[in-house]
Amino acid sequence: MNSVSLIGRLTRDPDVRYGSETQMAVARFTIAIDRQGGRNGEKQTDFPSIVCFGKTAELVEKYMSKGRLVGIQGRIQTGSYTNKDGQKIYTTDVVADRVEFLDRGDRAEGSMSGSGFGGGSFRPSEDNAPEGFSKLTEDDIPF
Repeated sequence: MNSVSLIGRLTRDPDVRYGSETQMAVARFTIAIDRQGGRNGEKQTDFPSIVCFGKTAELVEKYMSKGRLVGIQGRIQTGSYTNKDGQKIYTTDVVADRVEFLDRGDRAEGSMSGSGFGGGSFRPSEDNAPEGFSKLTEDDIPF
C-alpha cells in the first residue's frame, strides 16, 4: 500500500512548468509540517516535496501561494538522476492526487474557501452560508 495524507503550509509559491511535448502542467511545491519529536518533545518540522500534474497543477498555480494551509492526498514516489557533476542524486516526492485548501486565501479573484480539488473538480466559495449556519467575517477568524 502506498498512500500518503499530509497537512501543512506552503513554504513558497508553487513552481509550475509545462511539458514541451504534452503541454501538461506540472506543479512542484514544498509544505512545512510540524511534529513532536525527540525525547524532550520539542517541535520539529518536515519539508516534503509535493508534485501534481494536469488540471490539479493548473488549479494549484491559480489558487495556492506561500503560507496557505493545504491537505494533500497521494503517494510516495522515488527516483534518481545524474547531476552535472556526474553524481547520482536520489529523490523522494509525494505525488498529489488530491489537494484541498484548509484555510481562506485571496490569491485569485475567485478565491476558494475550504474546497478541495483533484481530477480537475472544484467548488468556488459562496457568499451565502448554508441553512443553520451564519456567515463568518474576517473579524470572526482568530488568526
